[in-house]
Amino acid sequence: MQLGIFTVGDVTTDPTTGVTPTEHERIKATVAIAKKAEEVGMDVMAFGQHHNPPFAASSPTTTMAYVAAQTERLILSTATTLITTTDPVRIAEDYAQLQHLADGRVDLTLGRGNTGPVYPWFGKDIRDGIPLAVENYALLRRLWDEDVVNWEGKYRTPLQGFTATPRPLDGVAPFVWHGSIRSPEISEQAAYYGDGFFHNHIFWPAGHTQRMVELYRRRYEHYGHGRADQAIVGLGGQVFMRKNSQDAVREFRPYFDRAPVYGHGPSLEDFMEATPLTVGSPQQVIERTLSFRDYVGDYQRQLFLMDHAGLPLKTVLEQLDILGEEVFPVLRKEFAALKPAHVPEAPTHASLVAAAGGPKDSTVHAPADDVTGQSPVTV
Repeated sequence: MQLGIFTVGDVTTDPTTGVTPTEHERIKATVAIAKKAEEVGMDVMAFGQHHNPPFAASSPTTTMAYVAAQTERLILSTATTLITTTDPVRIAEDYAQLQHLADGRVDLTLGRGNTGPVYPWFGKDIRDGIPLAVENYALLRRLWDEDVVNWEGKYRTPLQGFTATPRPLDGVAPFVWHGSIRSPEISEQAAYYGDGFFHNHIFWPAGHTQRMVELYRRRYEHYGHGRADQAIVGLGGQVFMRKNSQDAVREFRPYFDRAPVYGHGPSLEDFMEATPLTVGSPQQVIERTLSFRDYVGDYQRQLFLMDHAGLPLKTVLEQLDILGEEVFPVLRKEFAALKPAHVPEAPTHASLVAAAGGPKDSTVHAPADDVTGQSPVTV
């Protein structure tokens, strides 16, 4: 089981102090959180992509490269990479470049995001969201898997004899999770390719998550990638902890009540009952998280959203200490004891390279005149 955290990079006022961080402070805080995640032994940190206020997360690859240079073990992922409005050529090249810089500690979660206006900002139509996700990913796969691509589709200009550079590290593309909250078409897409399926698991009740994951598992088996219970599943979640549950609820309540994403709606207690949000003691978080397996089966990745709703950096770092010292060691032990031997671990760069028969140099070498477009010069 890979355990970690994800961030969406929101710039939110702390309702208890009235202080709003600057974009600079928020970006620097994200880096501090990533370094803390590695320090306390987490496996993964995932970075969001947004192109509008109140977020400071428009370039996850830039942040991930900076974090990669200051960490040694942490897997860097995304939450999410906007497959609908980001050119697949850019995704192919940016994440392959990041692979090299991070020595393979990279995977990504593809999604459509939750900001409707992003589509026209990047020249797309929100009504084409699903077809864009399908077509763009089909192209992305070819750009990583084939050295030379000839391609024509509906939503971007054709490619003739195109080579995405650099080529994936060791000849193996980054592992892809397809992230979705409500779209069965994305479950189908993940299953078709034999990729991972990541359910956000924040705003919806357990029954909804169960149906989405079950669909993915059935179709994964249908496409011949393995048994349904061997499909690669990841979940999101939200927690806030203190030693005593009463203290956790009291401290977190003003953040919940005024949070842009779920404030001004159901009470904290009602929201915790209806969704996986857990506010309480470390033991309560452990028990609640272990219960996810009851309705999604054995799964491979669990990430928690920790730095949101205006929580100050100091508090977030305290939460990571609790996760790393008290929660994750127990979860690792318990999930490992429950997992059958035939259920795979989460893919890593090393496991993907081994499955491909070992590393290979996939560099594409071309004559100088092919690179410059000019005829060779004779001196």
